[in-house]
Order: sequence, then structure tokens, then C-alpha cells
Amino acid sequence: MKTETRLLIADDWEDYALLDSGHLQKLERFGSQTVIRPDPQAFWEPARPVQSWKADARFAAKGPDEDGAGQWELISPRAADTWPMRWNGLTFTARRTAFRHMGVFQEHSVHWRFAQDQIRAAGRPVKVLNLFGYTGMMSLACAAAGAEVVHLDASPKSNGYGKDNQALSGLGDQTIRWIADDAMKFVAREQRRASKYDAVVLDPPKFGRGTNNETWRFEEDLPALLDGVRDLLTESPLFVIATAYAVRLSYLALAQTLADRMSPYGGVMEQGEMALPQAGSGRLLPTALYARWRAG
Repeated sequence: MKTETRLLIADDWEDYALLDSGHLQKLERFGSQTVIRPDPQAFWEPARPVQSWKADARFAAKGPDEDGAGQWELISPRAADTWPMRWNGLTFTARRTAFRHMGVFQEHSVHWRFAQDQIRAAGRPVKVLNLFGYTGMMSLACAAAGAEVVHLDASPKSNGYGKDNQALSGLGDQTIRWIADDAMKFVAREQRRASKYDAVVLDPPKFGRGTNNETWRFEEDLPALLDGVRDLLTESPLFVIATAYAVRLSYLALAQTLADRMSPYGGVMEQGEMALPQAGSGRLLPTALYARWRAG
């Protein structure tokens, strides 16, 4: 298996921009709205004093947990509850959530485009399993490229937003199954059913709970989940993408764990970090670790 180490930079946006960052904060534009959010990796000096940043809303965390709850302070009278955004022909709704998220993980556009390229180049029907799918941007990207998609998230609310985004994107005639379930249990059932997929995407949290209060812990449960994912792959899979946030791991650990499962297929393992480019500078804000395998 060939291995490539790459930094993936999400520089293909018109409706998103990282305007400034530093002093553990970031100033971002999501479509028509500008927000200030904490970021524990932005140790450096901002381009402009944080006190001078102009935004529609600011998020204040209640504790040190990067994914913990907090509260939004509305700064501008034009602050909206929801608003439209677009990426590469897809339309979706952005929103401020109690956990600082905005209804989209914009750094993942590097994987959406990769998945679309792989699906379109396959020249055959492709079935994709999207685990921990959130509000469905990866699912929409794959469906827009012609794939049949099974989208799974433990949150019925996130799946509902995903269905709305499917309609907004004009993809109502594309096959996306929206399933609210625990990822481990669903994969185990798919193994018993002998279901097969050409591609699998997984973006698990550091810690989470399933639909029936099942617990997920990244370091404990990821190897078993990857074992299940391997068993769901067809004889000629296209790709597997795994990402990791806020965990005490190197991308080498993530990639080598995935490579253990994918070694019988040969192919190429890509590994590294994901980052967002800061407008008007060469600065990059790191966001996550990734490992993605593709057929050679």
C-alpha cells in the first residue's frame, strides 16, 4: 500500500471565509453572517486586535470542553437564526447551535470534492455509507455525483436538517436513506444482512451517545467500528474516509489503524491534517486529523 502525507486546505469556498484568528478565537463569515467563536488552536497574534472584530454574533463557552455547550451573544440587529449557504451547486441552511457549531463543518469540503471525483470516475453504480453524517453535506455531495447513499446519525434533528438540505439542493429525486441510529449497532446489523458498500465515510466525535443512550468513546470504539466497516466493503471498494477531532492522537495512529483493515486491497492511504486558510494571509488554522484510503 502506498502512503501519502498531505495537508488538505479547504480553499474552495465562496460562502465561507476565515477572516481572522488568534488569542484562542476566530472571526468567520458564513454566507451573510459573521461570527466569533473560540478556537483552542489559535495561539498566535491576530491580524487585527480582537476588540476591533465586527460580527453579528459571538459564542461564549460554559467550560473548557471544545465541544461543550455555551451561549450565543447577538451583537448585531441583523443576526439571523437561519440563513442559506451554498457550495459547489449545493444549497443548505446554516444556523447557530448551542454547541458553537453552524450546521456545517466547512473544512470537510476537501472530502466532499474528493468523494465526488471518485464517484464520477468510477463509471459504475456506487453505494456510499455515511456514518456520523450530521446535517448531510457529504451525503448530498455523493448523491449529486450519482451515488446511492445511506446516511446515519444518532440525532433525528440533524437528519431532519439533512432532509431539508436535500430539498433545498434540488436532490429530491436522488436516493438518500436518512437513518437515526447508533453507528456500532447499525454496522453490526448491516454485517448480519450481508450489506455491501463501495465507499464508507466516518466522522466520529470524541465522545457521543446513540439513540438509546449508547456511549461512544473514540479511542476505545474506533478499532471495532473499522473492523465492521471493512466487512461491509465490496470486493472492489472506491474509498474510505475517517476524520478525528479533539483527540490525543496523531494522524499516523488514525491512518495506520485504517491501513490495517485496508491492506488486502492495496491502493493508496492518504494521511495528515485538515486546515482552513485565513483570508489575506498565508496563515492556516488546523481543524482535524484525517486518513483516507482510495483504490490504486
